Amino acid sequence: MKFLIIGLGSMGKRRIRNLQHLQAGEIIGFELREDRRKEVEETYGIKTFGAIDRALSENPDAIIISTPPDRHHEYAMLAAKNHKHFFTEANITSRGMADLIELCKGKNIVAAPSCTMRFHPAIKKIKELVDAGTIGPVLTFIYHVGMYLPDWHPWEDYRTFYVSKKETGACREIVPYELGWITWVLGDVTQVSCMRGKLTTLETDIDDAYQLLIKFETGTLGHMLVDAISRVPYRSLRLISEEGVITWEWGNGIRVYTAKDKTWKEYPEYPGATGTTMKNYDQKIKEEPYIEEMKRFVDMVAKGTKNQYTLLDDAKILHILESAEKSSDTGNHINLLGVSGE
Repeated sequence: MKFLIIGLGSMGKRRIRNLQHLQAGEIIGFELREDRRKEVEETYGIKTFGAIDRALSENPDAIIISTPPDRHHEYAMLAAKNHKHFFTEANITSRGMADLIELCKGKNIVAAPSCTMRFHPAIKKIKELVDAGTIGPVLTFIYHVGMYLPDWHPWEDYRTFYVSKKETGACREIVPYELGWITWVLGDVTQVSCMRGKLTTLETDIDDAYQLLIKFETGTLGHMLVDAISRVPYRSLRLISEEGVITWEWGNGIRVYTAKDKTWKEYPEYPGATGTTMKNYDQKIKEEPYIEEMKRFVDMVAKGTKNQYTLLDDAKILHILESAEKSSDTGNHINLLGVSGE
């Protein structure tokens, strides 16, 4: 197979590493910036192009879209029009999603939005524990995801990075990124309420904190805080029931308390992990979930493996994000009665 990576920033380079690790086939790249093309050619030994038409003329079998999120739709539509299988990194806006879903209908192509956290070993273990009823029905939860915006990409000025722009802001990206696995574990969301705001002195116009209250179809109530403020990076989860608690501290593994036994059981975050606290964001990011996600996409294309996260699933998640923002703007709880793909 031949893969075209569109966008050769940090995620594009990660996807090259993933595919090379999998020995999935030939890889080529498209990127407007000459410095990135040169870096990728020298580091990974692949051919790159500065014009999309030239890259497409190489007739790739599948396209990986790793541009900033506001460009995903443009290249996804291009892929679908050219009858190419495609994968996009995490999406932030549902604008044009209905048109993309419609365009893909009837075409024998794989259309796969990213859902990286579903491949994280801690998340897979949490789902296994919840599905097995380890602590009974989850009644409520608290989840905090936070990291200081300039620490996202310490090698570049945060003010030039897409996470500092209003439409593609850091918290706007992370809310649906996390909801993609939370709904996988806890089910569909029926109501959301939100408060958001710009709280820091950072030189951006983004809302750098989102507070969400979420109600699920099962009746579960939850609170999620996403911020671009915390000087220590966090993913901190507590799932609470009458029969116990499941906790997850990013980098330190999962702990399960069962009231019946009055005992704690611990599970490492990664097989063979030491459980020691990581010092910064980069050290906490491991390649395994990304590699597994790419393997699933390759298998969907090559073997017909079922897609576990579709464009329609993505549209539902983005509808939650947009409903949360509507709640913040209006001061109302928002009932999620349908999916907006416009």
